[in-house]
Formats: sequence, structure tokens, C-alpha cells
Amino acid sequence: MEKTKYIFVTGGVTSSLGKGIISASLAKLLQARGYTVTIQKLDPYINVDPGTLNPYEHGECYVTNDGAETDLDLGHYERFLNVPTSQANNVTTGKIYQHVIEQERQGAFLGKTVQVIPHITDEIKRRIKLLGETGEFQIIITEVGGTVGDIESLPYIEAIRQMRWELGTDDTVSIHLTLVPYLKAAGELKTKPTQHSVKMLLESGVQPDILVCRTEHSLGDDLRKKIALFCNINRNAVVESIDMETIYDVPLKMLREKLDRLCLTKLHLPLKNEPDLEIWKEFLFKHKNPKQEVRIGLVGKYVELPDAYKSIIESFIHAGADRETKVKLQYIHSETITADNVALKLDNLDGVLVAPGFGDRGIEGKIEAIKYVRENNIPFFGICLGMQCAVIEFARNVLGMKGAHSSEMNSRTKYPVIDLMDSQKKITKKGGTMRLGAYACDLTKGSKAAAAYGKLHISERHRHRYEFNNKYTEEYINAGMNFTGINPESGLVEIVEIPKHPFFVGVQFHPELKSTVENPHPIFIKFVKAAVDYRQKLN
Repeated sequence: MEKTKYIFVTGGVTSSLGKGIISASLAKLLQARGYTVTIQKLDPYINVDPGTLNPYEHGECYVTNDGAETDLDLGHYERFLNVPTSQANNVTTGKIYQHVIEQERQGAFLGKTVQVIPHITDEIKRRIKLLGETGEFQIIITEVGGTVGDIESLPYIEAIRQMRWELGTDDTVSIHLTLVPYLKAAGELKTKPTQHSVKMLLESGVQPDILVCRTEHSLGDDLRKKIALFCNINRNAVVESIDMETIYDVPLKMLREKLDRLCLTKLHLPLKNEPDLEIWKEFLFKHKNPKQEVRIGLVGKYVELPDAYKSIIESFIHAGADRETKVKLQYIHSETITADNVALKLDNLDGVLVAPGFGDRGIEGKIEAIKYVRENNIPFFGICLGMQCAVIEFARNVLGMKGAHSSEMNSRTKYPVIDLMDSQKKITKKGGTMRLGAYACDLTKGSKAAAAYGKLHISERHRHRYEFNNKYTEEYINAGMNFTGINPESGLVEIVEIPKHPFFVGVQFHPELKSTVENPHPIFIKFVKAAVDYRQKLN
């Protein structure tokens, strides 16, 4: 079997430099040269997964086909590579320690003292190698969360040092992403933060092969030479990562900087063909040269932190490019919407998406927004809780079920049109116990959903505990709301539509998690088209 090669990406100076985007961009270039590549994320926090983390703390929780609740960077990996990730692509310190402690409890270490070295670092190495052992990938890119020097990152850096020693430097590459800040008062870029960051990495026993320098201004030849000299690397291994117009420009920038060539040369792998990026370039051209514009309201309760809806935002970029349309998102906090101001908040929009979420905060605002767009024939798209709110609104205002609600928000409601799934009723632990991952869905012929997908059998990813209460099915259908997507095994309602409305679709699943540059999600495409049609009709 062909030996798997490993690329490690670490960061220094500050967080949020874009290790995930650099990793995804490099992977895209290697993939475009014909290599099979995947990316994994090592997260230093002690939580077992991000599933119970507040979106304000961590951004969105990304869900894979096999039901892993993961870091949002995995969304970038999938959007760039158009290849699904899995449980093995995201590892947290919590998972590492949990596994080692369980082994110790089972007597696996024969009474030896369990220590960070070798037991924790051995488990980290085992997790890193898991994807390589499948035989599916020629190159594994491993991104280490946090920054070098963080206490919680030390075991990961040590594991990388050990792996580089065990596998040899011909089979591994160390990339260090760092910051070269511009001091306005001095009028110059400063390399000292980068020098200190590399020094800290060297103190941990890891010599970077390539430095990727985030900067607001071009580095210039002299600065590159200075960084190379002080950081003990080749001059051509100093890569400039200047701020770009969009994250989707970064692969092309890294191509010009020869990042993929540097890695392949270091790994003693053939360059093969020049990267085939025609589809990528076509997407970028359409994204940057739209023929029209629509305004879509994103109604949610975490709008202060757009990362909470990262996949939704990117899905609109993909769908907008497909329709050659600029989607201008207007973030609307659902807590600020009332019956008195809803018209003022939504009247200038061409479409409204009601976002997913948990808990009762902001629920009434979401319901008011849905009532307004339903009655005024404005295109509507509801995702997960957004779909459930659409069901609640319809019950209250069309079916006359006063006080109808979800039992999640009101356990004493007379009309629990959204109720806890049977499979969830005996579950008490919160972490990783929702209905997670990909499930099948059968679509109704002639529905908007079937028209969007172009087929009648689909699979989509889920993350929820509550569902539509099927005992109310007949009343809804008689009043004009159809259930056009059903899980064939459980009978769970996956999609609701109002056929008489220009575009009124709610989905229990999370379509945004499957949208990629090469395959924009079909429902997002149809929703953007509906918004364009609505705008043209008004004009």
C-alpha cells in the first residue's frame, strides 16, 4: 500500500488567522493535481465535542454524515474539497483524555502510571493516523487549533514532534501560520511576532518547513529574506497570505505562492499536472460579477456572531453564484421582532430565512416573521427550528389552535404540534444524543422540494430532538400545508410546504451542511431564484 504523507498546520501569535482556510486551500490545490486528500482538526478544548457549546462561544456546530458534532472548520474542508468528512476528522482533547481514562479503567496499562507522555501523545498519534490507515488518502493535512504556546496545545505539538521523528521528515511537512502585523505609527510591517512564534515552536522541538505569513501589506523580498534567516528556513518557503476579497480567492493566491509545490517537493511526491481549477475559477467569476441582487433576511437569535450561521451564509454564496445573483444578507435578531414592527423589519426584503437554534428565546419573533411572510407571499425558507416555527405559526393563525407550541418551549401547551421524538424520551445525557447525521427522505412528486432536487429519494443531515407531531397531520393537509418530505423508516416529517404560496418551504434537516462550491444546495438555489422572481415582480 502506498505510504500516506502527513502535513501539519500550526498557528502562532494570535487566533483567527485562518489555519482552516489555508489548510482547505492547500488541500484543494493538491486535490486539483490529482491527489486524494483529507483534513482533520485537532481541537485543544476539553469538551468532548462542540455539540453542547453555546454558538456565541464556538460558532456553529457542524454535523457530518456519520453523526459527529464537530468544529465549524470541517465545513470549510467540505465546501472546498467537495468530499464528506467523518468522526475521524475532528478530535478534541476531551475525546483523547476520555479514551485514555477508559482504557486505564479497563486495565489496559497493566497498572502503570498514566502520563501525558507517552499515553496521551500516543493516543493523539493514533487518532492522526486513523485516516491514513483507511488507504483512501495519499495526503492527510492535520490542523492544530489554538496557537503555539498555549498550555492546552502542548501535547499536540509534542505528538507532532514524535511523529516527525518516527516517520521521517521526507513523509511529513510542518507549516506554521503566523502574523506579520503592520504598525501604522511606524509605517512598516514587523517580523518580531513571527520570530518569537517560531522560536516557541522550536523550543517544543518542531522546526517549521514552511511559514505562511498573514499580512495586510505585501511582504516584499527583503522581509521574506529576513524572516527566512531568523526562522531558519529556505527563502522560497516564506509564503505570503495577504488579505483577500473572499476566502475563495485563497487557493488561487496559494497557487501563485507555490504552496502546493513546496509541500510536494518536501514530501518527494511528483507534481503531476498543473491544478485543474476551472470550475473554481468559474464560480469565482460568477460570484464577483453578479447580474442582479436580492435582499434576504436571516432571522435568528445569534446574529451578533455570524459564525453561528457560517454554513448558511456560505450556502447563499454558492447558490448566489449559481444564479449569478448577489445575495445581500440582512441579519435580524428575532428578539427584536414584534407584531407592531414586523412590517418595518421585513418589508424591504425579497425573501426571509428563519434560522435553526435551541431554546425559547426569540421564538415569538420568529413566529411573527413567518406569519408576515406567509400572509404577504414573500419567499420563506425555514431550517430545523425555523421549520418548526412555521408549523406552530400555521397552527395558531390558520388552524385556530390558540397557544399551539412546541413542547420544548411549553410543556403544558394544549396543542403540542412539535413534540419530543419517541427515541429521545428516555435520554438524559445532553452530549451527542440528538438525532444526528444523515437520514433518508422520500419526496412527494410535484412538490417544490422534488423540483429542486430533481429526484424523489434524498439523504440529509440532522441535529434535533423535537419533531412534528403526526397526530395533527390531517388537519394541516386539509388547511393547505403539505408534508412533502418523509423519513421512510420513522414517518418523521422532514419537509413542509404551502403549495399556494410562491415559495414557502420548511425543512427539519440542515441543507446548509451539504452545500459546496462545486455542488450548491438545490433548495438554496430555488430559494434564491424565488427571491429574484419576487423582486422582479415588484419592479
